[in-house]
Formats: sequence, C-alpha cells, structure tokens
Amino acid sequence: MARDYTIHRVPKNAKSEIDYAKELNEKQLAAVTAPPGPSLVIAGAGSGKTRTLTYRVAYLLDNGIAAKNILLLTFTNKAAREMLDRVEELVPYDTSELWGGTFHSIGNRILRRHANLLGWERNFSIMDREDQKEILKAVIGESDIDTKAMRFPKPEVLADIFSLAKNTGTEIEEILHTRYPYFEHLSSSIVKLEEGYEEKKKATNSMDFDDLLEKTLLLFEENRGVRESYQHQFEWVLVDEYQDTNELQAELIDILGEPQRNVMVVGDDAQSIYSWRGADFRNILDFPEKYEGAAKYVIETNYRSVPEILSLANAAIAPNTKQFRKDLAPWRPDREELPALAPLQDPNTQAAFVAQRILELRDEGIELDEIAVLYRAHYHAMEIQMELTNRGIPFVITSGLRFFEQAHIKDVAAFMKFVCNRRDEVAFKRIAKMLPGIGAKSADNLWLAWLQCEGSRSEIVHSFSEYMLEFKTPSKAKASWDQLAYTLDELVDGDGRPKAPAPMMPSIMGGVYEDYMRSKFSNFDNRRQDLLQLERYAERFDDLEEFLSQLSLLAGQDAVGATQQEQDKESVCLSSVHQAKGLEWRAVFVVWLADGMFPNNRVIDEDDEDQSGLEEERRLFYVAVTRAKDELYLTYPLIWHGGFNGDVIQQPSRFLQDIPTEMVEEWNVGAAW
Repeated sequence: MARDYTIHRVPKNAKSEIDYAKELNEKQLAAVTAPPGPSLVIAGAGSGKTRTLTYRVAYLLDNGIAAKNILLLTFTNKAAREMLDRVEELVPYDTSELWGGTFHSIGNRILRRHANLLGWERNFSIMDREDQKEILKAVIGESDIDTKAMRFPKPEVLADIFSLAKNTGTEIEEILHTRYPYFEHLSSSIVKLEEGYEEKKKATNSMDFDDLLEKTLLLFEENRGVRESYQHQFEWVLVDEYQDTNELQAELIDILGEPQRNVMVVGDDAQSIYSWRGADFRNILDFPEKYEGAAKYVIETNYRSVPEILSLANAAIAPNTKQFRKDLAPWRPDREELPALAPLQDPNTQAAFVAQRILELRDEGIELDEIAVLYRAHYHAMEIQMELTNRGIPFVITSGLRFFEQAHIKDVAAFMKFVCNRRDEVAFKRIAKMLPGIGAKSADNLWLAWLQCEGSRSEIVHSFSEYMLEFKTPSKAKASWDQLAYTLDELVDGDGRPKAPAPMMPSIMGGVYEDYMRSKFSNFDNRRQDLLQLERYAERFDDLEEFLSQLSLLAGQDAVGATQQEQDKESVCLSSVHQAKGLEWRAVFVVWLADGMFPNNRVIDEDDEDQSGLEEERRLFYVAVTRAKDELYLTYPLIWHGGFNGDVIQQPSRFLQDIPTEMVEEWNVGAAW
C-alpha cells in the first residue's frame, strides 16, 4: 500500500532562531545589523570575516529580503560554497535563488543569458590557459609578424600582457613600458596581435576568463534594459576580500549597486598584496569617498593568534601611512613565549635550523601539517626543500613546482648534460629548440649532423664551434646558433673536458638562454633568481657528473615524495606568502627576512615617492606573521652567495627593524659541524 507524504512550505513569516547578540561580538554585530546604505567593513586578520558575511546574509533574510535580491561576490568558489552552505544551516528559508559565487562565475551566468546581444552565441566556450595559448598561436600564424626572426614573446606571455591590460584598464604600451621593457620595441606588433586575438575569439565563439568580466560590463554599457534589470534584482550587494578587487571588478560592483547603494564590502587593507596581478589597493581606501556617507565598521578581535604574535603584527604594519588604522586585539590568553628571531650563518644553516626545529616541534606534539615555512619568492625554498628531503621530512609545496622540476632548471641542466654526454639527444634537441627559427624538424637535422661529426672522430671534440658553425641552419637561427656554439666552447676546458658546474652558469646565462627566458616566461626575474640559487648549490661540486646525478636524484625523490604525500596528510607546508593568504598554522617559519629578499630589491630600488611598493611588501610581511597561531620563527641568513654577484653580506629586513626588540626573543644559533 502506498504511503502518503506531503512536503510543507516554510511559512513566509518564519524566522531563524539566531541570537545575533550572543553569536557575534559587539563589532561583528554592528556590521551584521547595519542599516541600508553603503558599508565598509574592515575585518582584521583572524577576526571572523567569513562569519560576519554569513550572518549578514542570514540577517537580511530574517528581515524579509528575498534570496533572489541578494548578490554575494567572492574570489574563490570554495569561499562562496562555504558561506552559502553555512547560511543554509543558519536559516529556515529556501536560499536556492540567492546569487553567490566568484566575480567570473557571476559574469558567466549573466553572459549565458545575453551573449547574443554582443555577437556571441550563448553556448560560447570558456578558454583555459592552454586554449588561450593555442588560439594565440593561430593568431600569430595568420599575422604578417615574423616572430621567428627575433625574440618575440611566447603566447603565454602575450596572454599575461593582455590580461593585465584589461584588468587594470591600462594601455598595452604602458604595460610593456612598466612590466616588460625588453619588449617595448615590439609594442605595435603586440597591439596588432591583441586586436587579432579579439577577432579570433569572436569568430570561434570563445571567451577567456577576463572576458567574463569585461564583456559583462560591455553588455551593461550597451544595453540599458539588461543593466537596469539586474540593478533592480540585486537590491543588496555583498563583496568579500574587497581589497583584492581590480578595476573591472570594482566597476561591476558600482554598476550593480548604483540605484539602491546597498553595497557592503568586506576586506582588510592591511592584506592587499596582489597589485602584480591587477588588484588596486585604492579601491578599498577610496570607498568612503566613492560612496559618500558610507558607514565604516572595524572588526579587530583576533581569534587565531596568541597575544605575543599579535603585538608583533601590529608593530609590523604600523609604519604604513596609507591604511585604516586598527589594532588586532587578542581573544586568546598569553602564551608567555615570544616569537623567535634567528639570524643564521648562511642559507644552508637556515635550512638546517628550520628542519631541525620542525622535528622538535613534531616531538612536542605539533603535527607536521600544522607547520608552515613561508617565503617571499619561490627560489627562497631551494635549500629548505633539499634539507627536508635529505632528512626524510615529508612536505607539500604550494608555491609552484618543486625546485628541480621547473622548466628553466631543466633547460640549464640540458646544456650541462650535453657537454657531459655528447650522445644525449634529448638535451641537444631541448637546447636547439630554444633558438628562434628551429622547430622539431630542424632539431632532428642538426642532431644528425652532430652525430655524423662527433662519430667520425676518435678523440673528444675540444671546440664545438669548430664543427657546429659549419652545420646548415635556418637563416633566422644562424646568429643564435653561432652564439650557442661559442657558449658550449666556454663550458669545457682546453682538453675538451667539462668544467665544474658553477663556472658554467654565467656562460649559459650570458649566451642564448637569458634572451630565451625573457621571451618564454612572464616571471623572468623570479626565474633568474632561481638560477642564481642553482649556481650557489652547484658550488658544492667540482665534478659535473656528480652534480647532474644529484639533480636527477633530488628530482626523483621529489616525484616519489609527491605521491606519498597524497596519501600522507601529515606534511609540512612550504608556501609563498601570496599563496598562504587565508590559511593558518600552529607554527610558522618566515624565512629569508633580509633586505633585498623581503622586501625584494626591485621595490627597494624603485624611485617611488609614495612608497606604494614598499608598503605593499610590508603588508605582505604582515600577512605572513598573522598566519601563525602559536609559534612564530623569523629567520634570515647573514651571508648569501649572490651567484653572478659573489658573496653578499645580508642586512636584516627593514621590517624587522620596525619591531621593538622586547617583542622578540633572539636565538643565537650555532652549528655543530
């Protein structure tokens, strides 16, 4: 017999049972219950920003606002899901009509309805980075630009240039002048390619991620009825991480919130650290002026860190002149242990200290996955990766590929492998294909020519150029091929034997490889620093074969370790500070806190009257120290071998000098070797 079952609608006058005053602290409550109108919520690190936004949505629903009239904008899908799931748990209402998601997902949702008004079909494809690369290759191929006759930026670099121009509202010529000066002479060709790229996307009914914002704004600009429809629908606009918005995102918020002005933005100016990818710090600073009469709420109670760490964090950010002043206030009791400041002899000693202390913390009851090592740049992790590997300490790395897996490390190793083993076809072809005008077929022909030349001799080749200059090469590659031949000559001694690995590095970089890196990688400066670190590591070896064997073994251990770590959750986290934002650990090591490293030299050398670059670096340091809950270790090496520049005596980071000495405990670390 069938059972009768009825689903009852929730009565419209139903309310949640949330006791807002009990669930929230005084400042959170003020923000959550803010009256209509524009609101700026400055939520300090660890102060419950997500909780505040979640309860704000619940409060609106409790006060009769329909879910479909609320728009919640976030920067990650994870953040959107967490907040929406939490709202569902808090209230008895159907929240399925609430619009919540990333800026790009909301743009996509709107364009799926109206793309035809812009000349796209509604079933347009969204391109990922590989798709962009392929479509840009096609555009280049159809152009009259001879990219093989010169060092022209690769498709992935062009994609970065176009993206930065869109997200900052800056002309491509200006982007090239400030970010890619070595391509400035190619500006007219790059602008022409950007026009072709736009045409190709439309012809193939495709959009990239930036289009999801830019084309949405274009839709609103050209279609008043569509714009007003969404303005009427979204009576309440809530924005997470507002300090990270770029020009396109800020404009989208302003348009959608224009009629009612019920815009609440939540963020922390002290954690604005993404200007390099287009985020505009001025958006949050200028909000009170843009939205006249905006209410401001400052949430300062920190639930994450012990008071000793918060005191240091407050002192660290205090020198910044462009900020909303606040003092993080501790909720947790004193730990009665100060953050540690450890000057160390050199990078190897720094790595040994970090590794040994990690093992001690593990013995003291802090699991490895509650420990992080944070750094300003990816190359700062090289010695630490090696030390952890050698000691068998499992780790995951979130700032990119492990050091020895990176393309530019493998590229440089290819030069060394070839002079060490002149039958290494893979290394030879990898080098050859770096040159303009040489593809797979030309590389094959050059390899056959080399085999014939090298195989016909009973003794070792002393001079590569003596033979390679005679090879038949594409005319576009002739000059680079000749330079390569002379570079290989520099990598061997008078008897044709390979030199030690460290002296090879300046020759490789000074030959064809530096120009290749500029055209291939958008983060050229960071990769060049990686190679300086590799040279320093190479100084340990007099024998090239031993060095190359060690590189292979370390890369192999990395690969094995990665597989094991997928199954073993207890692993130390190695991360750049940028990647660590929003995360927390019981114990945090912030390493390489030396001037020129953190802050980096580029910022120190900038002639910047308003100190905007240095202030962002200080905010980055603030983000780093506020990741720590219980223990914080600040370290820097006293001496660094600067690769091509020789030994460098390190000065402690100027950020450390801003911290009163009574806020840290200095550790005098000695080495028992």
